[in-house]
Amino acid sequence: MEYEKLTLKPPTYGNLITVLSIDGGGIRGMIPGVILACLESELQKLDGEDARIADYFDVIAGTSTGGLLAAMLTAPNGKNRPLFAANDIKSFYLDNGPKIFPQKSCLFSSIMQSAKLVFGPKYDGKYLHNLLRAKLGNLRLHQTLTNVVIPTFDVKQLQPVIFSSFEVKRRTRLNAIISDICIGTSAAPTYLPAHFFQTSDSTGARRDFNLIDGGMAANNPTLIAVSEVTKEITRGSPAFNSINASEFGRFLVISLGTGSAKVEEKYEAKSVARWGVFNWLMGGNSVPLVDVFMQGSADMVDFHLSVVFKSLNCESNYLRIQDDTLRGTVSTVDTSTKENLNNLVKVGEELLKKPVSKVNLETGNLEPSKLETNEQALKRFAKLLVEEKRGRHANHSKTLSSKA
Repeated sequence: MEYEKLTLKPPTYGNLITVLSIDGGGIRGMIPGVILACLESELQKLDGEDARIADYFDVIAGTSTGGLLAAMLTAPNGKNRPLFAANDIKSFYLDNGPKIFPQKSCLFSSIMQSAKLVFGPKYDGKYLHNLLRAKLGNLRLHQTLTNVVIPTFDVKQLQPVIFSSFEVKRRTRLNAIISDICIGTSAAPTYLPAHFFQTSDSTGARRDFNLIDGGMAANNPTLIAVSEVTKEITRGSPAFNSINASEFGRFLVISLGTGSAKVEEKYEAKSVARWGVFNWLMGGNSVPLVDVFMQGSADMVDFHLSVVFKSLNCESNYLRIQDDTLRGTVSTVDTSTKENLNNLVKVGEELLKKPVSKVNLETGNLEPSKLETNEQALKRFAKLLVEEKRGRHANHSKTLSSKA
């Protein structure tokens, strides 16, 4: 039987608001890529081989490399279906990662690259820019197959800019070309150059954007995604007219991290106390200042949402999949060797087998749950997502019949 190519009907017809969020993390985007492929596979088992992630979420949010994934999963092809399947993400990173982050093979080249870092970004970003323009063309934000939320940071205004499908309806100057948004949200300081572009609305009014990595605003964009939906509810949006802003229990949220190296305990106060600008910008294989800033903001979002969902007795509606035990090269954001890429695939595959981890609200540390593995949790969420989609379609059909 041919697969019903249905995008999700507005929550007016359903019981849940479904949210997918993907952290930033450079080449470590391979990790959530493996998780997403697993989720999509489970959806296909229940709903047919043409099922895609975008068919089941009211909003998909992503920061930096997560923003790229959000765009890939929601940008339409010529048949109004997602340009990429989740299963394509692995090959995307394997094929393009080494060209986005070219590795220097000899000592002299490595020294030159380190010296360049003092005066400019480590990579010129040209390959990434050309790749995104080739893949996404002139598609704009309003054309995505489901709602998308991608945070960036404007260095001229010194404030976050949230590119949101919801906001496009009100402020058309935010209806930017998706490739520009992706280039902006992935422009990590010291790694890739800032990105400038302009948009204009139907009256010709123009807006300039001077963007760097969305991780400066929210490396974990889950809370922003939830906030965007909440704003729509409080504004009385017809899509959410059966839901109250206080009904957090009706959110079904999957939040995917890109891994961190907390267990390695990289930095100590005794040594950090002596650091100057150079040390904060060049620490081993990473940029300590960026690491600390982005990981701290991501953890705060997880902590906040864990408190909210627990206080409302709906913890099972919130799934955070994150690995904070990365060590060495796999914890970097730009090591794109074949060996490291394959190791990141293994990290993702092993993460699926690990118990779901929840933040301890007293210590702030992730602790394993005894209830289910990440893979089992994804299977549970897949069933809920399919049931929600089918329920909406049935309710929508009844509504149309009653009007006829």
